[in-house]
Amino acid sequence: MQNLLTKKRKTFRKVVKDSWHGWIFVLPLVIGIGVFTLYPLIQSLIYSFYRYDGLFVNDFIGLQNFVTMFTTDRAESFKVFGNTFLYALISVPLNLCLSYLLAVAVNQKIKGVIAYRVMFYLPVVIPAVVSGVIWSQLFDKNYGLFNDVITKFGGDPFPFFTDKNTAMLSMLIMSLWSLGSGMVLWLSALKNIPAGLYEAAKIDGAGVMTRLFRITVPMSTPMIFYNLITGMIGALQINSTMVFAGDGGRGPDDSLYFVAVKIYHEAFTNSAYGYASAIAWVLFLVIGLLTFVTFKTSKWVYTGDE
Repeated sequence: MQNLLTKKRKTFRKVVKDSWHGWIFVLPLVIGIGVFTLYPLIQSLIYSFYRYDGLFVNDFIGLQNFVTMFTTDRAESFKVFGNTFLYALISVPLNLCLSYLLAVAVNQKIKGVIAYRVMFYLPVVIPAVVSGVIWSQLFDKNYGLFNDVITKFGGDPFPFFTDKNTAMLSMLIMSLWSLGSGMVLWLSALKNIPAGLYEAAKIDGAGVMTRLFRITVPMSTPMIFYNLITGMIGALQINSTMVFAGDGGRGPDDSLYFVAVKIYHEAFTNSAYGYASAIAWVLFLVIGLLTFVTFKTSKWVYTGDE
C-alpha cells in the first residue's frame, strides 16, 4: 500500500513538472470559473435553505423555500414553468428546422452566397438587450414598423406584446431573429459530409429530396443533437422579456412570465434571495433531467461507428 502511494505521488509530481507551463496559461480561466461560476453556484445552494433578504435576515428554514414553491406559490410557479415549457417546446424545434433549411440553402453553389451568409448572421452579433429594444419598437402597436405597414394596407394594428393572446406568438417570431447562429453550426456540419456520398447517390438516380433525407440529415445528426441540447438549455433560461415586455418582463396577464424572470423578480424586487435560489435550483434540476433523458435517447445520432 505504501509503495502504491509513493508511486502515485511520483506520477503526480511528474505530471505537474511536465505541464506546469500549461497550467499557468489556463490559470486566469480557472480562477474566473471558480470565482464567477463555482462560488456563486455553491452559495446559491446554501441560500436556498435560508430565508435571506440579501442584507440582514438570514434564518435557516431547511426545505421551506422548495415547499413554498409547490404550495402557497403553486399557482404562479405552475404559470411560469408552463410558459417556459411552452416556449421551449415550440421555439427549439422551430429554430432547429428553419436554421437547418437556411444552412442547406446557403450551402448551395449560387452567386453571392457568401453575402447571404453574412447578412443572415449579422443579427447574431447584436447584443440581446439591443435586439429586445429593436423588436419592441418594431412591434409597437402605435408607431411600430410592422403595424405601420399593416395599417397602410387597410388592416387593424396587431397588438403583438400588448395582448396576452398574441404575446407568446410575437416572442416566437422574435426568436427567429437569431437563426444565423444555428446556420453557421449547420454549415460546419454540412461541409464535413463527404462529397463522394452525393456523387454516388446521383449516379444511383437519387433525387434532391432523397439525398437530403438519406444523406444530409443522417450525417448531420451529431450537430442536430448538439443544437437540440444547447437550444433546450437556452430556451428554458429565457429572460429577455425584461427588456421589452410590460410589467417588468411578465407581459400582459403574465403571458410572458418565464422562470428566469420570476427568479429575477423574487431576488431583486422582493428581496427573497433564498426563495429565488430555490427556484433556480429546481430549474437547474429540470434542465439536468431533460439533458440526461436526451443523452439516454440519443441512439439516433450517427457517430461513425455504425
